[in-house]
Amino acid sequence: MRPVETEIARHDWKSMLCGCGDSAEHIARDLLRLADRGSRQEPSHVSLEGHVWSPVVLWEPAPAVTSVVLAALADDVAPTARGWLLDLLQCMVTGEGTDSESARRGLDLPELCKDLAVQSLWLLHKEVMSNRAPGAAGAAFEILTVVEPDRARLRRVRKIAADWLPVCCRTGLCDDDA
Repeated sequence: MRPVETEIARHDWKSMLCGCGDSAEHIARDLLRLADRGSRQEPSHVSLEGHVWSPVVLWEPAPAVTSVVLAALADDVAPTARGWLLDLLQCMVTGEGTDSESARRGLDLPELCKDLAVQSLWLLHKEVMSNRAPGAAGAAFEILTVVEPDRARLRRVRKIAADWLPVCCRTGLCDDDA
């Protein structure tokens, strides 16, 4: 069993409310399809906007999705999928609000997602330093600007990886000063 499958199995997707109003059960299938190479060796793109995230809010499945994305990134996924997974992770860690039902239960979904990413800092640093997929290093670095508590370490990574980071990462334009 692959890490992504193990992580998906850990969560009770059926009991989570999706942003679309249904159970989040379909999200587990979508994540597996996104991380899977499939018969043609290319993953299938799925959009989880409106299900897990929107520009203003994260929904209940966001922390589970974050942990699944991190597990998938730790595995050998196709370069295209790696980019999509990093984009999804970035949406999770930059979320600004929590859906009203989760907020009533005292959950701060953006903080929960950031905390999960902080637990996997080594994975994000490796993604930057390996530069193994087009755009992946920059996406991982942008995520680090949000979750890396050691700003001196972030500056060192920026300096070492400058040759393959996009301009916004090299210059600090993408840094989250929070």
